[in-house]
Amino acid sequence: MNGVFAINKPTGITSAQFLAKIQHIFTSSSVFSKDLAQLRGAKVEQLQREGQKASRRKLRKVMKVKMGHGGTLDPLATGVLVIGVGKGTKKLQNYLSGSVKVYETEALFGGATTTGDVEGELISRAGTIHLKKEDIDSIPEKFIGHIKQTPPIFAALKMNGKPLYEYAREGLPLPKPIETRDVQIYDLKIADDTLSTDHKYEFIKNVDCDGENLEEKLATNPTLNDSKVYFSKEYCDKNGVSEDYDVGKPQPLTDDEKNPQFKAPMLHFTTRVSSGTYIRSLISDIGRALNSNAYMVKLIRAEQAEWVLGKNVFNIEDFEERDEAVWGAVLSQVFQQGGENINDIASLFLQTEARLKEEQNHEGATCGSQEGDIIDAEQQPEEKISANSESKDEASHDELNTKKRPLES
Repeated sequence: MNGVFAINKPTGITSAQFLAKIQHIFTSSSVFSKDLAQLRGAKVEQLQREGQKASRRKLRKVMKVKMGHGGTLDPLATGVLVIGVGKGTKKLQNYLSGSVKVYETEALFGGATTTGDVEGELISRAGTIHLKKEDIDSIPEKFIGHIKQTPPIFAALKMNGKPLYEYAREGLPLPKPIETRDVQIYDLKIADDTLSTDHKYEFIKNVDCDGENLEEKLATNPTLNDSKVYFSKEYCDKNGVSEDYDVGKPQPLTDDEKNPQFKAPMLHFTTRVSSGTYIRSLISDIGRALNSNAYMVKLIRAEQAEWVLGKNVFNIEDFEERDEAVWGAVLSQVFQQGGENINDIASLFLQTEARLKEEQNHEGATCGSQEGDIIDAEQQPEEKISANSESKDEASHDELNTKKRPLES
């Protein structure tokens, strides 16, 4: 089978690790055994034609189901992970370069971290007491549209062969500015619980780096302090301001905010964005635009292109807990019809389970009926069975046994 499907990636695992887990399930299943056998057979024939020995090393690529994904999710993140299988991997480039994605995210105001999320280390604190609802309401207009983003300094990027985070940790300026990327924010909806402190998240703690407080070590780093916040081109054109508008310095901490028990206000929004958009950078820019900081604590990719959570996206439990015949049939339908034509995958599973059960019951009833006929014939008194009819019944008995074999195999 070949095609594209989507699955809900859980938190706490990398996209590559999760893909390997699914690949193991598929490779070990009977669903893909015929495809793999054909691929291995074709590879062996090719090697033999070339006068080569079919070693395990040369057959390695056809020992597992070929798979790839159409856009990485951070370990912290959950949600839609698009996966290509077999020839379907050739379609993944469409998802990597041009697909629209929808994210729901939660963040905390008042801090910046090395990675832009809760899995990093705290590098600066800022005040939050000054934040008001009218400030939050101004955010969508400033960021919706065509916008420039600066990837996080601690992203997995290099400059002159050296990771960006090493410059930052050493307190060194970058040899040149980080190149911005052009992205598009199609929509941004702020949730009603934004600025609420009634949440489960504790503020991230500070750590030491090489015997120094990391926040103090990076406080004077020019790369971190001189990075710009960009508003959308549409907002800037409308209001006659520069795209890299000077948002000013973050507000200092109050005594209340320095208290370890202080509960930071939350930022919660849903956004529809183009490929290549850093949600962590968007969160950071929103925090700085409000003269504070912000870092991500939760991220859900709710949609990618035609794949939508709760509509046409699998869960890992579908492959781990359901019968292979069931998930294999559903996966085949998704491959054939495409995600845009699957409106309720949960109902599709129920329908498939009911259909397969009905087919099994029908086969069982047919087998039972045939066996009953044979027993009745055998129980007839011998004197009532002529030589001709006996011969005919034996032929019928052999025919019935022949018909039964495929059901038993």
